[in-house]
Amino acid sequence: KVRVTVTGGGGGGGSHNDDDAQGGGGAGGTAIETIDVSSVSSVAVTVGDGGSGSSGDTNTGGNTGGTSSFGSYCSATGGASPQHWGIGGVGGVGSGGDLNLQGGCGVCGNIDGYGNSESGGTGGSSYWGGGPHGGTHWAARNGNGAPGSGGAGTHKDSSNSGSNGLPGIVLVEQFK
Repeated sequence: KVRVTVTGGGGGGGSHNDDDAQGGGGAGGTAIETIDVSSVSSVAVTVGDGGSGSSGDTNTGGNTGGTSSFGSYCSATGGASPQHWGIGGVGGVGSGGDLNLQGGCGVCGNIDGYGNSESGGTGGSSYWGGGPHGGTHWAARNGNGAPGSGGAGTHKDSSNSGSNGLPGIVLVEQFK
């Protein structure tokens, strides 16, 4: 038997303008399943890419993370990028597993509309851990994220680009 843990890619973080900051991307979902592979010769494995972060003065996000799968046994969709002003992206969802988990949503970016130097949202946490921290007027995004976590959002003056979501992962553990 094998236990398979499948996590989709994280959604890209958002970017915004002089006044406000955008949210972080959602994390990929996770499916965990124990499978009897005694009569299985091979299984196709797909690992979802992380979605790219958005660039420029925009209130929408970058790209959604890719879906990861272990054949037709189980899969997990990628997290979404922010799709509205300041709001973090929604996490992906696992399916087909004995345990199916939703990825964490990206944290909202700070918005006040008065030109203050706001902080971008942190990327959503995956089954494996947290996402990178958002950027501000004074400092670029920082920190590395865990597999499948969402990208960080940013304020315009912090390179004006949200960070990319982290690629997913497929872990296969064999039991005798």
